[in-house]
Amino acid sequence: LCQSCRMLSPTRRPRWVIWCLGAYALAAAVVLLSPISPSAVIDALMAWIHENPALLFVRQGWVEFGANIVLFIPVGLLVALLFRRLWVGIACAVAISVMVELVQILLPARMATPRDVLANGLGALIGGLIAFGIERAVRRRQARTEAKAVAAVS
Repeated sequence: LCQSCRMLSPTRRPRWVIWCLGAYALAAAVVLLSPISPSAVIDALMAWIHENPALLFVRQGWVEFGANIVLFIPVGLLVALLFRRLWVGIACAVAISVMVELVQILLPARMATPRDVLANGLGALIGGLIAFGIERAVRRRQARTEAKAVAAVS
């Protein structure tokens, strides 16, 4: 089989997914659990957005919601690739999100909200759907390769 097909073979767990998940987890822990609130970054982004009169309708809550979605796309993608199940990626992301929000209750500079859990779950869903698309494309490629090999033998 080709290298890209072996990457997602059903019999082995791709080592690169585990490494990426570990690196992501470390980076996310720093961002999510830091006592320094990311509000300064959001405020700077909002100032930049509002320099454009056509974007005056954009509100800070929308930007934060979108950022939470983007933050959890890798979780859904990597966990779904690791376990080859979309629902596992989403469930893990929601569980992680709930735990993060519970920890943020203890941090005075941070604010925990159920809306963040919703946004994180949506991000995981998007990531899981991307993983589903990747898995499907790899399977199709494998099927075409196998069909060509059988046709060449015949």
